[in-house]
Amino acid sequence: MTQPANHGAQADQHLPGKGSMTQLYSVVPVTDRAAALEWFAVFFGRPADEVVGSEALWQISETAWVVVDEHAERAGHALLTLGVEGLDEILAHLVAHGVAHQPVETYDNGVRHVVVLDPDGNRLSLAEAPAG
Repeated sequence: MTQPANHGAQADQHLPGKGSMTQLYSVVPVTDRAAALEWFAVFFGRPADEVVGSEALWQISETAWVVVDEHAERAGHALLTLGVEGLDEILAHLVAHGVAHQPVETYDNGVRHVVVLDPDGNRLSLAEAPAG
C-alpha cells in the first residue's frame, strides 16, 4: 500500500541502510552548446558558475544545480520548475533580452507559474509562492 506524500514536512533525506541524498543536478540537454550557453546566461542573469568538461553548471541554491550539456538526441525534453522570488522582475529581465514566456497563471493556492521555453523547447517553469 502506498502512503500519501507529506508535502508539509521536509523530506527525510536518509535512505534506510543506503546513506543520504544531498545534492540535485538537473540536466538540460541542448543541440547547440554555444548558443545554449548564451541563452542560459540571459535566463539566469549571469554566465555559468562552473564548467566541467562539456557541462556548464548554474548553482541555484546551496545544494541544487542546473546543468546544460549538448545531447542533441535528448534536447527539448527537459521539464524543470524553479521556485523564485520576484517573478515580475525576472520576467521583465527576460523580455528585455528577447526571451519570451507563456502567460502567467495563478493557481488556487496563490502560486504564480509561468513557462519559458529554451531554443530547443526545454520547458523551464518559474513558480513564485504567495507572499506571507
